Amino acid sequence: MLSLVNQERARAGCGPVAANGALTSLAEDFSRAMADQDFFDHTDPGGATPWDRAARLGITGLGGENIARGQADAAAVMDAWMDSPGHRANILDCDFTTLGVGVHFGPGGPWWTQDFGY
Repeated sequence: MLSLVNQERARAGCGPVAANGALTSLAEDFSRAMADQDFFDHTDPGGATPWDRAARLGITGLGGENIARGQADAAAVMDAWMDSPGHRANILDCDFTTLGVGVHFGPGGPWWTQDFGY
């Protein structure tokens, strides 16, 4: 996924994003939560936003989040995100420097999350 994101960013003239362990944990936790709690939204059933969840983990500098559900692999989800103006804008935001990716496989999924940071 990181390679696919950086290929798109390079085509747009942006620098690459680097993998970030804290953002990866945030993204993995959220993909799992969406599956376990049977919801699909940036705001979880408890009302927490991506920035709320990041703050609880001590993460600062969260810039944006992409979520998706049902695409079988990284290439398919990247195609879907690049076809969506809001998701595409996150991927091609040249100010973002870090990325965490989470995917949870299971019935009704998979659930995908990208969390971008500064």
